[in-house]
Amino acid sequence: MAKRIWVSGYRKYELSVFGDKDPKITVIKYCLKRELQSLCEDGMEWLITGCEQGCEQWAAEVGLELKQDYPQLQVAMMQPYANFGNRWQEESQQQLAALKARVDFAASVSKDDYKSGQQLAAYGSFMSAHTDGALLLYDPEFPGKPKFNYNRVQNMPASRHYNVSLITMYDLQEAAANLAEEEANGRFQDF
Repeated sequence: MAKRIWVSGYRKYELSVFGDKDPKITVIKYCLKRELQSLCEDGMEWLITGCEQGCEQWAAEVGLELKQDYPQLQVAMMQPYANFGNRWQEESQQQLAALKARVDFAASVSKDDYKSGQQLAAYGSFMSAHTDGALLLYDPEFPGKPKFNYNRVQNMPASRHYNVSLITMYDLQEAAANLAEEEANGRFQDF
């Protein structure tokens, strides 16, 4: 049973999401919620994600919503180095700070500001070492930044029994169709 799940995936720009009202976010959160509910039912206690704009922040938001139905669920946000996101636009920095204030735990893997890509590699090692499985919004047919996390978890030793689940582009298309049908039938619930 995987109690600590690493959730990661594409950045906003990799999904062509350029605003907080983009309908793609609803579809992505729908998929994340469905997968995370299943993991909660299977005993997940910690959702551990990063701070990247996109799937990681959306996963934290969904996790916080799920705490109403799954009070045992804890949400953690880990950043690879100190002052992560300090070069983002002011609004994005404020959104990250507000989200980090709402989660159960937030910290940096490296206490230093960004110095090199080694900090990102150390972050990946930390995340895979401190989790029992991963949920990635990633499709190997559509490479992007998540390929590094995907490759890392795919190469875990068999002795770890590290569970990996993917939300693929096909899953997103299917979810979009389901949501459109629900909306047409008046059963749509906004996330």
